[in-house]
Amino acid sequence: MSTNRFRSLVLAGVAVLGGLLMFSSPTMAADAPLDCHIGVYRLADGAVVDVGAADGGALRWRRFDGESGALAPGAGGAWTSSYGWTGRPDGRTVRFSDCTAGRIDFGGLAGRRIPLAATEATFHSNDVDLVGRLVLPKGSGRVPIVVLIHGSESSSARDFYALQRLLPSQGVGVFVYDKRGTGASGGRYTQDYSVLADDAVAAMREARRLAGRRAGRVGYQGGSQGGWVAPLAASRAPVDFVIVSFGLAVSPADEDNEEIELEMKLAGHGPAETAKALEIAAAAQDAFASLFTEESIARFIAVRDKHRAEPWFKDLRGNLTRYLLPLDAEQLRAARAQFNFGTPLHYDAMAVLRGLGTPQLWVLGEDDLDAPSAETSRRLTDLAAHGRPVTLAIFPHAEHGMTEYEIGPDGERVSTRFAPGYFAMMRDFALGRMHGRYGAGRVSGARP
Repeated sequence: MSTNRFRSLVLAGVAVLGGLLMFSSPTMAADAPLDCHIGVYRLADGAVVDVGAADGGALRWRRFDGESGALAPGAGGAWTSSYGWTGRPDGRTVRFSDCTAGRIDFGGLAGRRIPLAATEATFHSNDVDLVGRLVLPKGSGRVPIVVLIHGSESSSARDFYALQRLLPSQGVGVFVYDKRGTGASGGRYTQDYSVLADDAVAAMREARRLAGRRAGRVGYQGGSQGGWVAPLAASRAPVDFVIVSFGLAVSPADEDNEEIELEMKLAGHGPAETAKALEIAAAAQDAFASLFTEESIARFIAVRDKHRAEPWFKDLRGNLTRYLLPLDAEQLRAARAQFNFGTPLHYDAMAVLRGLGTPQLWVLGEDDLDAPSAETSRRLTDLAAHGRPVTLAIFPHAEHGMTEYEIGPDGERVSTRFAPGYFAMMRDFALGRMHGRYGAGRVSGARP
């Protein structure tokens, strides 16, 4: 995991990350059986560590303080851990008891699985059946419930979202569901925010129904693309709070432009070169928005080829533009079906946020390249100054996914851990309280 999460362009299959979408290999971990050791554990020193599914049938651990690592099977039933997403051994060995005992030895610290109450559910939204899961702390008392809203990924949230265990281990319930066209849910995959917001409202109502008297405060948490969907859902049916993680208050087209501007600046290019790069981006966005009409394909190829030989061209990327750059006319025509997800490229996020009276927590990475945070931060600060209930938290040296990073040998970022305080901040906002410091996060605006 890194800001440069992008793999080679493979037209055989589509996976979605960040604000828009990316091509990748069609091999998906969602088809792999889940390991029975997946769960959340309390260690002898009081720390909480979650063990969850990862790509390729592997496992990943996450401590509530943000440390993380990958687990690979080793000799004698042991698992060896590597640091963050670097692949470097971190010296930890992890062992599990048999599945019924629920015990773990985590680098020499004994621990036990934390018991949680999980209820599986199938619920209806408009024209499809969606599959979800309510996870509550054990007991009978009222607890806040966070409805997790997908980013743009096409994998199963029920299989891969660790917050469904991390938050309940801290006294906060979670409702997690597979969005339409993913996992066990029906329907066709879409990036139509209006449709996805209706689905989120249906999920929220199902969470309330299942929780019954245990339901306290109920709200949404949306990461990345979910940052557009969660406020829209909150505008359609009342909830108590909204948490947006590494999301945007600008449109997907603006996201593409902002990423290009930032990457060109980091590569040492000036305003003239950036203007030419944005000219290509505008043509790419027009092609995408029109679903690759012949006219838009011809215009994009003409603009791209006009600048292709210039020295700065190799540094042109963007969230969307980069995927069209290597394609010829025939490949662009073939992309019509693969990009037909209903993505509202010029979505007006501010039209929703200006009228939203629901308390919101926005958690952004200062160094996010996939979803640059500067303009979104400015807009949110302005909303808070005009009385909107917006709390803004900026974490330095954090990128998309709220992970910190190091620079690898190839000059690209490689994630090392989640930002300290990130998980605790979301827990506390759901509980209706925020106090003290959360790692290096800078908090401004409304404060619950």
